[in-house]
Amino acid sequence: MSIRGVLIGGLVGLLSGAVVVPAQAAQPSYSVKNGVTQPIHSFQDAIRETVWVDIGLDLDNNGVGDRVAADIIRPATRGKVPVIIDASPYYSTNGRGNEAERKSYDSAGVPVKFPLFYDNYFVPRGYAVALVDFSGSSRSTGCMDTGGRSEVASGKAVIDWLNGRATGYSAVEGGSTVKASWSTGAAAMIGKSWDGSVAQGVASTGVDGLRTIVPIEAISSWYDWFRSDGVSFRGWGTPTNLASGFENANAKAGCEAVRTEMTTGAPANGDYTAMWQQRDYVRNASKVKAAVFSVNGRADLNVKPINWGQWLDALPRSTPRKLWLSQTGHVDPFDFRRPEWVRTLHRWFDRWLLNVRNGIEYEPQVSVESGVNQWTEYPVWPAPAARVRLHPVAGSTAGVGKLNFFPGLSAAESFTDPGTTTPESAISSPNATSGERVLYSTGELTHDVRIAGIPRITVSATPSTPTAHLSAFLVDYGPATIRSRTGEGIRTLTNETCWGEDRPGDDACYRETEATTSTVDATIIARGWADLANYQSISAEQPLTPGNKYKMTFRLSTADYVIPKGHRLALVIAGSDRSMVLTPAQLPGLTVHLAETSVQVPIAGIFAGSSTVETPEAPAASRVQQDITPGRLDG
Repeated sequence: MSIRGVLIGGLVGLLSGAVVVPAQAAQPSYSVKNGVTQPIHSFQDAIRETVWVDIGLDLDNNGVGDRVAADIIRPATRGKVPVIIDASPYYSTNGRGNEAERKSYDSAGVPVKFPLFYDNYFVPRGYAVALVDFSGSSRSTGCMDTGGRSEVASGKAVIDWLNGRATGYSAVEGGSTVKASWSTGAAAMIGKSWDGSVAQGVASTGVDGLRTIVPIEAISSWYDWFRSDGVSFRGWGTPTNLASGFENANAKAGCEAVRTEMTTGAPANGDYTAMWQQRDYVRNASKVKAAVFSVNGRADLNVKPINWGQWLDALPRSTPRKLWLSQTGHVDPFDFRRPEWVRTLHRWFDRWLLNVRNGIEYEPQVSVESGVNQWTEYPVWPAPAARVRLHPVAGSTAGVGKLNFFPGLSAAESFTDPGTTTPESAISSPNATSGERVLYSTGELTHDVRIAGIPRITVSATPSTPTAHLSAFLVDYGPATIRSRTGEGIRTLTNETCWGEDRPGDDACYRETEATTSTVDATIIARGWADLANYQSISAEQPLTPGNKYKMTFRLSTADYVIPKGHRLALVIAGSDRSMVLTPAQLPGLTVHLAETSVQVPIAGIFAGSSTVETPEAPAASRVQQDITPGRLDG
């Protein structure tokens, strides 16, 4: 258009009362410098809104589609941006993070406080952040179904809405439709505990648009949070019990049918049912299209380590992945490795949401806390490992023997389940007879040995009663300084550090932490629990006949652990672990048949062996046991 045309057009506009704004170039949504996105957007001026997304279900049976509340904060830019999603049941209850932050709203219902640092740090760098209330929790409608289809739909529907495949509304009921015209359609899901669990569930649907997930201390199969190979964990109850602490008033009033389904599907005897199968994300892991950054604690007895190993093992081998494994319990990496976590997460999101070619996918996949605040990297997971079968062999001391490459002569050793065994009592005094366990160990190792994967134990045992539970432990006997169990391995300090930018009502500063440590002479590498009555199948227990022999194979927890040269590897077998699982109705005596008992250990590299591992011509001896403590899924 000519200058004259512009002037005439402007004059006509003024005469007509309209304001003519000169055309402006769209502001770029992000800028990269030194390989990472830069904070180019005003956090103060960021757009804040709530959109209620229809998840395509009506589990509360009120004739209206269930809607989840997505509180969104995004840069005020004409460019389109990707979205970081944390879907959670905790935003109005337990809160998120080490400081239990909750959402807050102004008098008009506009979100003010967005828990955690994601908004403070990533919104200025060209990302939106969406914090989603699970169906049936906080400001959402529908029902909580503890990892089931409704909670998975809570995350999946938001991704569908970002890509124009689901409907969003301006209100929880009625309202006008809202489109995500500002979104590129690329999404990440992140979250600790329940949040990260559902992120894995959403990824297992294969939903388009989900580019990456970052599950932190996440459940991959809800059976493995409540149960273990036929035995029920002490204090965990049922999915109904868990949901009841987080349901809103609408869910409490309208979701009885869902609660009944969960209660019926979680029999106290620990059997695996169709209800558990629906909440098993591992079985659909082959559908995952997203890159996966998994963060876990080796000492996490809330979300047991079996969860992360079976999930990563089941993913397509082509899935880009990263694994952090700390010595902590149920702790977010922001609270045990903060600067490196923020730096790595930043690069991870830049790569998978904005396609910044920073090479992170070519770096070592695995980072393990090998010593307190000391990290060792490995190239890939699953690690190339040989499954070495080791056998308990009786020794000269009753209930104590050798752990050998070859079975010994036919022998049996016995112990009694007192109903009070703990991990500490089971692994103590490894050279002495104990009436509550048997223990078998190698000699001192002549080389470092890395165990990387999921060990499995086969136990042949004869119970003296119709009910019997088993516990098994792989133990590193040798001195070490590790993160202590007190406080999950961290202590919260008073000083703060800041990660991102502030707005009124939403600062970016968080209290620092430090490691708490203990000096020990034995470290549990992996542990597992089972009900001997499920020897044929975890889906249906079978009656046990006292005096009959039964053989059962069950899983121990996922491990990535190096046993140092000079230490001993031991297998401990006991009855019920009082700190972790329910005791059987009748406490048994158990006789273990050693020649038919073994443990498969995934050894990464060559198992150099020990100075006293016996040859087939000169068999040796052995025996085992141990225990733990329950918790709750509190984020």
